[in-house]
Amino acid sequence: MKNLILFDIDGTLITAGGAGTRSLNLAFHALFKIEDAFKDITMAGKTDIQIIKEGLDTHGFSMDGNVDKMTEMYLQFLQEKINNPWKMMKPGIVDLLDLLKDHGMPLGLLTGNLKEGARIKLAPFRLNEYFLDGAFGSDDEDRDNLLPIAVEKFARRGYAFSLRQCIVIGDTPRDVRCAKIHGAYCVAVATGPYPKDELLKTDADIVFDSLQDAAACMEFIKKCAGPSHRVS
Repeated sequence: MKNLILFDIDGTLITAGGAGTRSLNLAFHALFKIEDAFKDITMAGKTDIQIIKEGLDTHGFSMDGNVDKMTEMYLQFLQEKINNPWKMMKPGIVDLLDLLKDHGMPLGLLTGNLKEGARIKLAPFRLNEYFLDGAFGSDDEDRDNLLPIAVEKFARRGYAFSLRQCIVIGDTPRDVRCAKIHGAYCVAVATGPYPKDELLKTDADIVFDSLQDAAACMEFIKKCAGPSHRVS
């Protein structure tokens, strides 16, 4: 086991069919009677706590107590709204996860979602069983701090990895940044809001249109034991 593989969720593993945004808006309306509160807030790559705080700040509410209230209410709505006809798994995900599992690679999550929210989103697709642990937006609201947290959690489970032995797989420039600032590898995938051309402008080591070609992704992962490199 040369690498710890850490996956983002939204735009990388799945599309939640808008369940997250709808749940945030419903939670805000339930608490503060403001509709569509997050319509002008960009969310891609941010942590849930960051997004909630931006919403509160935008509408002039204090953080004291309200972040916890929003978090609780959001998760309640998410449990319901994840059951929608628009949710879908991204192409090739199960094949890739099975291939990595067959090669004995420990798999984790590195996501801006709250831990409970992450598990709610993955449950309809039966993906939770693949991921032993991870780092979540509820661990730290700054995504750039999540990789060391994931490494420490896996260390407590008996898996010793350095930051440079990690591979982060995600769909936004923020996923790339949170890996590269720690010297980790990053696979960027254009299945989220950012097209391949934009992701190629980042420091990602390799950029895929999707993860449908599991063999190509696995080939890159096997190369990560050598010097860092970039493949377009």
